[in-house]
Amino acid sequence: MRTPLVLLSLLLSLLVAVPLHAADAYTEIKWEELVPKGWNPAKELQALDFSKLQDSDPQAMEAMEKMKALWDNAPTEAGLAGKKVRLPGFVIPLERKGEKVTEFLLVPYFGACIHSPPPPANQIIRAVSAKPLGKMQTMDAVWLSGTLGLDRVDTPWGKAGYRIEVERVVPYKPPK
Repeated sequence: MRTPLVLLSLLLSLLVAVPLHAADAYTEIKWEELVPKGWNPAKELQALDFSKLQDSDPQAMEAMEKMKALWDNAPTEAGLAGKKVRLPGFVIPLERKGEKVTEFLLVPYFGACIHSPPPPANQIIRAVSAKPLGKMQTMDAVWLSGTLGLDRVDTPWGKAGYRIEVERVVPYKPPK
């Protein structure tokens, strides 16, 4: 008589646990998904023939300033706010506690933000962790999981259009 009751209890706990586990799952996103459809900063600069401009040319300088303004104000994808996401990227530490990192930028490609100009704001994510994370070096490749928010902030390395509350960081390994 006890066996059916134990089996029923186990079955019920599994039925409850599966949806709870599914609710904690992260949606893997690509960097392109952070860019709203239809946003094309290049259309503003299409009239210029860059092959005819020298670096010191006032038109080239004006075009660079215009591009920087477009990228700094790059729109974010509002539909991603509050989503639990997972994506790969490269680390640029911002805040440390000793040798541990509490805040960093996540960028889509090696060397981003270290070289000028930085990527558009919608391609820079400011990652904030409630607890200090193990040793992280500039340009470490990682998988980052957390809750994404829309929060534009100016950093020494460029403007970030997103903020993520870090829930998990692991070294990058390509998907199988």
